Amino acid sequence: MKLFYTDIFELPLPDKHRFPMSKYRLLRERIVSEGIAVDARKLLESAEPLCDSFHSTQHMLVIPDAATDDELHLAHNPLYVQNAVSGLLEQKEIKRIGFPWSDELIERSRRSTGATIGAARAAIVDGCAVNLAGGTHHAFPDCGEGYCVFNDSCVAARVMQEEGLISNALIVDCDVHQGNGTAAIAKNDPSLFCFSIHNQKNFPFRKMDSDFDIGLADDVEDAEYLDKLADALEKISHRFSPDIVFYVSGADPFAGDSLGRLQLSKTGLRQRDEMVLRSFREENIPVAVSMAGGYAKNVEDIVDIHFSTVQTAIRFSRK
Repeated sequence: MKLFYTDIFELPLPDKHRFPMSKYRLLRERIVSEGIAVDARKLLESAEPLCDSFHSTQHMLVIPDAATDDELHLAHNPLYVQNAVSGLLEQKEIKRIGFPWSDELIERSRRSTGATIGAARAAIVDGCAVNLAGGTHHAFPDCGEGYCVFNDSCVAARVMQEEGLISNALIVDCDVHQGNGTAAIAKNDPSLFCFSIHNQKNFPFRKMDSDFDIGLADDVEDAEYLDKLADALEKISHRFSPDIVFYVSGADPFAGDSLGRLQLSKTGLRQRDEMVLRSFREENIPVAVSMAGGYAKNVEDIVDIHFSTVQTAIRFSRK
């Protein structure tokens, strides 16, 4: 299975910024240290024969291409893309995104989107693939928001459609915050079905209507969450037949998350991942997974949850 990662995901930020950028590097380091995947660059540089340096139990870390302007235009207003790329966003637009503008921010956003495009293409072949970043579901057609510049899932879905690889795509969003940007982009597009299960009182405070929303009260725990998710997946199966699923996983429903307001355990989040992936892989529907949010005070908790998602995805891949 392919795991898409680049060091560019870790954007330099001002001191005391609340976004836990180190989680991307720490996740990649753990994946490598536990022998789950090897870096494609190191395989190519290795003096050993490929069969000696790569084992069947290992999967591949791949550097994603950067999403092009033409690809971004499939989900975003060209003027917004131009202004974002050129550093012409107004201060209020930058504040809404939550990161200071820089060339590094744009390259990170392009690569994160490109990683979901790559994961979608790989999932068609392998059944499942993972972007070790992504899940930027607050990006609207004409603006960014909530640490999201470009909407990777929507761009990737449209790219796949343009390439003739799929007709219909389902976005299953289990991040604790509603995917308002995703809902806005997919509005009036019957080929994209958006499902979001989130904390109702949490950011964004003005929700957009997805095709199917479940807004949870504060402090919901594992059992209630999993029951509602299972019921939703069953209902979706009768309403929509996707050619691919984009699974926006999210570590922020965790009980220890500083921005989450739900009370899921790490075990409950692993069961969530298993439920989502099993429901589609048993039907032989490819799944592209992205990590989305996570804001626990201890960054190792975030890494644990994302790592578990990766392990579960590997179980449901073909190779």
